[in-house]
Amino acid sequence: MGSLSPIQSALVVGSLLGDGAMRCKLNALLEINHCMKQKAYVDWKFDVLRNLVGTAPRERAGNGTRRAYRFTTLSRRELTPFYRSFYREGRKVVPAVSLEPLTLAVWFMDDGAKSYKTVYLNTQQFAYDDQQRLLGMLEEQWNFKAYLNRDKQYLRIRLAVESAARFREIVRPYIRPEFEYKLAI
Repeated sequence: MGSLSPIQSALVVGSLLGDGAMRCKLNALLEINHCMKQKAYVDWKFDVLRNLVGTAPRERAGNGTRRAYRFTTLSRRELTPFYRSFYREGRKVVPAVSLEPLTLAVWFMDDGAKSYKTVYLNTQQFAYDDQQRLLGMLEEQWNFKAYLNRDKQYLRIRLAVESAARFREIVRPYIRPEFEYKLAI
């Protein structure tokens, strides 16, 4: 998609599977928004996407007392194909994408959680069909066994215990230091 570097593309896809959001008029922009304690992570994403961004990340007020740290890219032609793939009628969807190791790692850092012997990928924002598509991509591209797990009234992805160790091995080289706790069992 687009004419981004492979690292930039993997980061964008991982972010869109996770906490990233896009808007589009003529061309699309990507918004990266995390809590203040993830400042180093936002700064790393900014460094990777620096040539697409006009203004460095900034702190801002979030909901209630929450403080966020965020940046948005410029509206760029190179980002528009991502928007067209990931958004339908203004709602984020899951297109068929390549789940590169960095993509998996960014998705996990954005929306993953450790469990006793496995990991969860918090996909509650996606429709059931999109979550099924993600399960299929994890199976087809990585031979990961995973299923949907109920989290209150929503569903999320839970890797089967036999796939979790290999998942951790694949993402470990890309995990930022502030997220290493997610790999511990």
